[in-house]
Amino acid sequence: MDAFTRFLNQTQGRDRLFRATQYTCMLLSYLLEPHAGKEKVVMKLKKLESSVSTGRKWFRLGNVVHAVQATEQSMHTTDLVPRLCLTLANLNRVLYFICDTILWVRSVGLTSSIDKEKWRMWAARHYYYSLLLSLVRDLYEISLQMEQVAHDRAKREKSPSQDPGCSVADEETEWLQSFLLLLFRSLRKHPPLFLDTVKNLCDILNPLHQLGIYKSNPGVIGLGGLLSSIAGIITVAYPRLKLKTH
Repeated sequence: MDAFTRFLNQTQGRDRLFRATQYTCMLLSYLLEPHAGKEKVVMKLKKLESSVSTGRKWFRLGNVVHAVQATEQSMHTTDLVPRLCLTLANLNRVLYFICDTILWVRSVGLTSSIDKEKWRMWAARHYYYSLLLSLVRDLYEISLQMEQVAHDRAKREKSPSQDPGCSVADEETEWLQSFLLLLFRSLRKHPPLFLDTVKNLCDILNPLHQLGIYKSNPGVIGLGGLLSSIAGIITVAYPRLKLKTH
């Protein structure tokens, strides 16, 4: 109970919980919409989704400052590739949150002169760039982990002799199986990297859809958002599972 209270006392924790609720409503309304007699339930779910989405904007108002601080911290990362990826990703997060704040100003009626569609596309674009750069960093970290796991395995085992009767197709199948097994072992050995990769992969579905790069239905976006939110909740509740910079 104390852990749950500490979780709710954090702004990020409340935002992740609201986000999970928002995308759960999106997923459920998509699943229930084709069924007759569920119109009222679907309408209530969509209203709740809209209300939660609006409420979450209040939690994000101060995120520009956090993104600027994250940019400064990432500039001190030792490894070059993560330093470049994280710095550029966080800069795009700053621009995304600025666009998001401007959209919030428009939504609460403080001004009507803002082109909502233009700023929405700019926000989606910067969010997409941020996630894409974060995924590049994840892939780089995964490659390092796979290299380490393969090196440790080579120390323990002797290389098996090549079967002269093995066909090219068999070699390709064996290579693919070895690669997938190595990937699985690498991610299992590094849960923070697994959670961060899953989170970024799920999150990128939304801007891909908004920018028209890859169209998805609300069910896919809702499921992706829910999985991403669960990964985010885990990292907030258990900080040791958050991917660290070096």
